[in-house]
Formats: sequence, structure tokens, C-alpha cells
Amino acid sequence: MQVFVNGEVHTLASSVALAALLQQLGYCGEAFAVAVNGRFVPRTEYAATAIHQDDRLDIVAPVVGG
Repeated sequence: MQVFVNGEVHTLASSVALAALLQQLGYCGEAFAVAVNGRFVPRTEYAATAIHQDDRLDIVAPVVGG
């Protein structure tokens, strides 16, 4: 199955929870926000949010600097 993360195609073996996908992609800590198909997902819902074929994820992290 394919999903799009920040515009890049990622191939997954099967549907997965958002929390597990973020872990696979190396996103750790608290300094980012996620939207799935244009909808912001609160951190408390990551484990319960299933990711499916052709879903589009936008992962945004703050940038330090001026």
C-alpha cells in the first residue's frame, strides 16, 4: 500500500496506526504536528488513527533560526 508523507511516496506492507508509522519514519519527541488528508490529528489520537492506501500525511516541525 502506498501513502504520501510530505509529498513523498512511502510503501507500507499493510494498514498501520499513525503512531506506528511515525515511529517507523523516525519521528520522536513532541516537536511536530500531523495532518492526515488535510485534517489535523491531535497527539492523543495517533494510536487510534488508521492510515490507509493513498492517505496524505503532512508532518510539520518547527524550524529554529531567523
